[in-house]
Amino acid sequence: MNSFKSDNPELPLSSVWLMNAISEYKGKQELYTKQAPQILKTLTEMALIESAESSNRIEGVTVDKDRLKPLVIGHSKPRDRSEEEVAGYRKALDLIHIKYDGLKINAKIIKELHHLCKGESWDAGKWKEKDNDIIRKHPSGRVEVIFKPVSAQKTPAAIDQLCLTYEHSIDQLKFPSLYAVACLILDFLCIHPFRDGNGRVSRLLTLLALYQHGFSVGKYISFERIVEQSKETYYETLNKSSQEWHKGKHDILPWFNYFLGTVVKAYKEFEERAEHTSPSRGAKTALVQAAIERQFGKFSISDIEKECLNVSRIMIKKVLSKMQTSQKIKCLGKGQAARWKRLVS
Repeated sequence: MNSFKSDNPELPLSSVWLMNAISEYKGKQELYTKQAPQILKTLTEMALIESAESSNRIEGVTVDKDRLKPLVIGHSKPRDRSEEEVAGYRKALDLIHIKYDGLKINAKIIKELHHLCKGESWDAGKWKEKDNDIIRKHPSGRVEVIFKPVSAQKTPAAIDQLCLTYEHSIDQLKFPSLYAVACLILDFLCIHPFRDGNGRVSRLLTLLALYQHGFSVGKYISFERIVEQSKETYYETLNKSSQEWHKGKHDILPWFNYFLGTVVKAYKEFEERAEHTSPSRGAKTALVQAAIERQFGKFSISDIEKECLNVSRIMIKKVLSKMQTSQKIKCLGKGQAARWKRLVS
């Protein structure tokens, strides 16, 4: 497949450094999971909610914040199409978290992940029937085609070839595992095998592939939220690395380094949350402060509660008040529905 074009890719020092950092963080995570297993349930619930919300919101699918936790954690019955897709994404995450070791990355599992996260859509789990273009809409209303994926006719064969090439690269140890995963995801997105939902399936595939290589941080920290928070860079690097993909002359490094950066960020957040998720008052304050600092745009108390499941609303309000006094944040309204925003120092 197009990204698996060199048996011995020459990686820059920046990429090597990031891969080494990930290996170190991986060792620390394994230590945390052995020494403090009590924190894992809380982190897992937080990641499930964030992943289901962010991955769907990137694609324009949103649900009421009050419904997120019942849908994702409580398995509440969906009320509409958007809720079906969020609940379906949760089922896909469950499949990966529980059965990743026995799942083979092939056309069958790719279709299954799509079927789960697209709910009752008429083409859930089916390859696209018509050619699709990746476009950019300009403020003037002009639509620009920025990439032409593989045609609908050639898609089934392209996916089969991608899965075989990926499997061969792993079996033959032709690439560092993180590089192979990055190639897999870039090629999948360039094929763009579904009418809709390609982004969501790509993020589920990322989680599954990383799990199978021993990088399980995605169970405790949401990759999807990290991608959402860096969405502009995500699309920019995809665009750069997909240029001349059809000719096999593309440069995967912009995408590869972005991909490595998201994994590093996930491990850093795991370490931070693992250290701060404890019964002590000081640790809870630090946990709330860290959650606030991760917000982008406007946020509410409910947003912070979602990230700090073991912290009371009273404690969150106290931290918000203290940070407002020190002019780190600003309240934009009154009452329970008030929104907040971080201030640039």
